[in-house]
This record gives sequence, C-alpha cells and structure tokens, in this order.
Amino acid sequence: MWWVPIVVAVIGGPLMWGLAKFDRRNTQQHAANMTVLHEIREDVKEVKGELKDHIYWHLGKDDK
Repeated sequence: MWWVPIVVAVIGGPLMWGLAKFDRRNTQQHAANMTVLHEIREDVKEVKGELKDHIYWHLGKDDK
C-alpha cells in the first residue's frame, strides 16, 4: 500500500494545477465583466437623467 500516496500525487497534482489555472482565468474574466458593468451603469444613469428632462419638457414643466 506504499504506492497509494504516489498514485494520488500523480493524479492529484496535474488536476490541481489545471483547476488553479482555470480559477485564475475565471478571475480575470470577472474583473473585465465588472469594468463593463460599471460603464453600463454610468450610461444608464446618464440616459435616465436625459429621459427625465425630456419628459418634463413634454409636460411643460421647468422644475424637476
């Protein structure tokens, strides 16, 4: 039974290396997605303000 730890190391080592590489790539993708989501949020805020102003213009109201 002395060979069991060797077999576990031979199988587990590359498996853990692959999982760590996948996790690192996933973290980079999440960071990129967060950047895009923040840009979208700012664009939505801007459009919301412009739309609100436009609606008030149609209603003939100057105050918001």
